[in-house]
Amino acid sequence: MRESVMGRVDALDKVKALGLLPDGVHITTEGVARYFEVSTGVIRQLTARHRAELTENGMRVLRGADLRRFHSDMVSLWGAEAGKSYPQAATQLTLYTRRAVLNIAMLLRDSDIARCVRTYLLDAEDDLREGYASLDRRVTDVESCLGGVGVALQELGPVLNRMSYRLDSLDRRLDATHQVVGAISNRLCEMSADINRVGTRMDDVVHQLRDLRRSRNRR
Repeated sequence: MRESVMGRVDALDKVKALGLLPDGVHITTEGVARYFEVSTGVIRQLTARHRAELTENGMRVLRGADLRRFHSDMVSLWGAEAGKSYPQAATQLTLYTRRAVLNIAMLLRDSDIARCVRTYLLDAEDDLREGYASLDRRVTDVESCLGGVGVALQELGPVLNRMSYRLDSLDRRLDATHQVVGAISNRLCEMSADINRVGTRMDDVVHQLRDLRRSRNRR
């Protein structure tokens, strides 16, 4: 169960601010004790009982050259003035990552902070489980709807085919009608031209008749 929530290190800061070292990664035994509001002796005893598990989750003990190099890095990050007051361990230094601190929260009994962290994780797990259940119901609803959609699409296929055929037929008939209307329009234009020509000729005949009548009257 502890392994299943080891990735939820955000739970630590949700309950209480975790005071990390300047590297933003590690915290000392004293820092862990302050976070859980217990003595350093309690943290050391718990570390001794569960060393293998905590080591697997990021706890490590620095000695010798590794310890001196770490102190040098921390002093550089701390700043020149503040670095003078940086607490340096003489022989060894136990460091914990967020994951290791969360591991301690799962193991520590006599700490209200640890209980709050566990409660937060359980509540978050319940919320996640409810979210999964809700998602499962929604997926089931969608799947049931898709089944009906599939049947509707199968029934709609022949209807769409018939409609497509009717539309194609109508389109062809409209094209034919357009051609007929165009031919009629051209014919009407030709008839109009013929009527104009006949009218002109009739006007000429009328003028000729008038001229002929005038000639006869003069005689």
